[in-house]
Amino acid sequence: NMTEKGEIDEGFYSRQLYVLGHEAMHRMGTVNVLIAGMRGLGVEIAKNVILSGVKSVTVQDECQAVWTDLSSQFFLKESHLGQNRATCSLQQLSALNPHVRVLAHPGPLDEDLILQFQVVVLTDSSLDDQKCFGELCHSNGIKFIVADTKGLCGQLFCDFGEEFEVLDQDGEMPASAMIQSVSKANPGVVFCTDDRKHGFSDGSKVFFSQVQGMTELNSISPVEIKVRDSYSFSIGDTSAFSTYERGGVVTEVKQPCMLTFKPLSEALLDYQLLKMNDYGKISRHKTLHLAFQALHGFVKKEQRLPRPRSQSDADALLAIVGELNTVTQLEQLDEAAVRSLSYTAQGDLAPINAFIGGLAAQEVIKACSRKFTPLQQWLYFDALECLPEDEDHLAECTRYDGQIAVFGSAFQEKLEMQKYFLVGAGAIGCELLKNFALIGLSAGEEGHITVTDMDFIEKSNLNRQFLFRSQDIGKPKSDVAAKAVREMNPRMKITAHQNRLDADSEGVYDYNFFKGLNGVAAALDNVEARVYLDGRCIQHQKPLLEGGTLGCQGHTLAVVPHLTESYGPGTSSSNEAIPLCTLKNFPHRIEHTLQWARDQFEGLFKQTPENVNLFLRDEGFVERTLGLGDAEALETLAGVWSSLKDMGSGGQRPTSWEDCVSWARCKWETLYNNDIRQLLHCFPPEEVTSAGLPFWSGSKRCPHPLTFDPNNFIFSFCAAANLYGLIYRIEGTRDWAAIRNILENVQVPSFTPKSSVKIHLTDEEMDEEKEKERDDAAQLEELKGKLASPSLKSSAMRMYPTNFEKDDDSNFHMDYIVAASNLRAENYDIPAADRHQSKRIAGRIIPAIATTTAAVAGLMCLELYKLVQGHQKISSYRTTYMYLAIPHIVLSQPCRPQHFEVSNISIHLQPFLVTVSDCGGYMDTIYKGFSHIQDLSRALYTARQTLTVYTLII
Repeated sequence: NMTEKGEIDEGFYSRQLYVLGHEAMHRMGTVNVLIAGMRGLGVEIAKNVILSGVKSVTVQDECQAVWTDLSSQFFLKESHLGQNRATCSLQQLSALNPHVRVLAHPGPLDEDLILQFQVVVLTDSSLDDQKCFGELCHSNGIKFIVADTKGLCGQLFCDFGEEFEVLDQDGEMPASAMIQSVSKANPGVVFCTDDRKHGFSDGSKVFFSQVQGMTELNSISPVEIKVRDSYSFSIGDTSAFSTYERGGVVTEVKQPCMLTFKPLSEALLDYQLLKMNDYGKISRHKTLHLAFQALHGFVKKEQRLPRPRSQSDADALLAIVGELNTVTQLEQLDEAAVRSLSYTAQGDLAPINAFIGGLAAQEVIKACSRKFTPLQQWLYFDALECLPEDEDHLAECTRYDGQIAVFGSAFQEKLEMQKYFLVGAGAIGCELLKNFALIGLSAGEEGHITVTDMDFIEKSNLNRQFLFRSQDIGKPKSDVAAKAVREMNPRMKITAHQNRLDADSEGVYDYNFFKGLNGVAAALDNVEARVYLDGRCIQHQKPLLEGGTLGCQGHTLAVVPHLTESYGPGTSSSNEAIPLCTLKNFPHRIEHTLQWARDQFEGLFKQTPENVNLFLRDEGFVERTLGLGDAEALETLAGVWSSLKDMGSGGQRPTSWEDCVSWARCKWETLYNNDIRQLLHCFPPEEVTSAGLPFWSGSKRCPHPLTFDPNNFIFSFCAAANLYGLIYRIEGTRDWAAIRNILENVQVPSFTPKSSVKIHLTDEEMDEEKEKERDDAAQLEELKGKLASPSLKSSAMRMYPTNFEKDDDSNFHMDYIVAASNLRAENYDIPAADRHQSKRIAGRIIPAIATTTAAVAGLMCLELYKLVQGHQKISSYRTTYMYLAIPHIVLSQPCRPQHFEVSNISIHLQPFLVTVSDCGGYMDTIYKGFSHIQDLSRALYTARQTLTVYTLII
């Protein structure tokens, strides 16, 4: 157990740690969880909770597996029929996470059992049990959760006791901002730099650091603020403080809050506790609150659920709801929703269980970690718009009985005949494949799924990509995932590929391939790939299911040709480019120093070695490089020459480990001392602008050079020396004592700042300088002559480029990045980042957690139901945004594609792709005129401004 060892397996929990953090994970590692009921919903919750990393999970169920369980319980097989569900699930659940103890309890629930746990989750339970055990848990400080699904409807309830402290309400990083100025007034006004909004809200508490002049701010307790606008806020009285000079950072202080919960018996009567996630369904969800209670009364009386499509049972359920409403007195009852619930109550659907199970598991995590805001206290969800318009006959005794009870056997046959293309077998891909297996997608004779993923399984995948185990590390994701779902459902027809989906694979995924598909599902992790796949789908007129996650945030979208808008062109705000002049000379955030460190890594250990190898094997390399422009050519060719000439001849090529250490020591001096001294020579600390204002103010932080101390800085260049040796195949060492001995003999060249050096203040200045005529011709000719020497073309001069890999702690990569970034941060008095934070930023890691992934995949498959049925009403489809940390879920109707008229041709324009109608014989001519119809669509997309498309079409 992680708590007993005092450690967290960062390799296993890597992506989840960026969602929860170390402190929350440690708190989770002390909690024992009981999950009652091991049907589809229960096993979904158990899977997610076990992956999250609590101390132990006990699964309870006293019932035996039956046919209907197989439609959603992914750890049960046909061979388990007649055996205890909890016991049969134990082995698979235990294999999910080696750090969590998993136990099975095949006996009944009782008081003695429940009192052993800190969190209790009930699924597939009676209302009497919910009330009884809810009171027991409430009075004993046990966090209590009820989750239930019936057909296309779901219910969730939370009771975390009389007093529950939330330490971090949203899990976001504390907002921080750079200070531009602070007024001496009552109240004092803090103005932040205008490079980005401060992100604070009224009532936030903040603290100050690194303020010069008005230093009193640095020592005051956290102060409450009042926001004036996006770049300023007011604080208390600063009139008696010293005058502000420059610098300073203001940072938000996260405030805990105390919440109170009612026990279930009381909460049943309080409609203020209903969390609304779809404001178009307020009346329906209030009705469902009564309908679920009525359903328990029906079962208690009849000892069964209502029969599928039974009018008499629906009438009986509606009568019970009416009786309950005499007390509640809702103004409007949604009778159609009650009847739909009755007709489908025997249904047990994997997508609904995946969604509600993801939400319920997230509430377990909140209860264990005290991070994020819990549900207060009821949530209802329905996807009744998935229902078919026509009734259908029922079949019996198949593994899909729980689904046939909702949709009928004809729909099941249609599902099994589908041909689908799944792109990505990572976290969402695994969850989708699990759902596909359970619902029987492509499990018929004519059905087929093609899944492609170019990646191989890594340890960090195991925490959320639940189809993989430790013995699968190093194997292709698509192969292992396909094998795993075939074991869940032996009828699955699935083929695994390891291809990247891009222009290079269009020979595989060509016109004939797409023509044979019914649809495509995207489980991708980057915008560019989504945009490309979106374009191919609309090009071939195929529906697309799209979903993505970022920590506790999730999004789903169904793209239906001619009906909804497409995913569209990529716009990613997370990858905004940092100005080069900021990286080079004026960093003011840790993100800047980390990007600078990544650039250093790429240039030193990857790009230069690659250039050397190109030079060695490509006769035209020099001439092509000269065509890039004098400045870039000079930098590239000089790097190649210095990498080929040993240090004794004026180059930078090492011949021994001692040379690598010497290079690292001199590089350290250049980066953290000489370059800073040169910058301060050009812009001294007292420098003022033409307006008479301090040059070093606002986002420009005045740096200071570092003085080398082998006792403090040996780790930083130990990584650099080893990486430098690796690109020349020179073996290094981690023996710091030996490195210190080598250092004593290193001669560091002296340095004097030069007045002739020009430092650019903006990227525009930098670009203008590049465009000017420069006298580099003589140096370039000299370099060409040196590089023409036959002695440099020896194959023994080959180098070995290093590709950055963030997840291998033994390869020196993150060692270098962390050290290089934090040293530069020290230059500029920027707060340093620990290894964990540095890895996330520099490695561009997307935070991820299994709960959100499961919920997103569930919603995607609900949209799949609609696509397979051929729904053509846009009101049937849902685009979803969710933020489970709060929790906040918004379901909305998707937008229609834009429509444009060009001459006499009607164009339904979706971003990057169109369909052309009413153009007679022009279509064949148009299509033959382009290598891809996408070329035409891009031209048409531009036509909104240019009108040149008319000539193009004619």
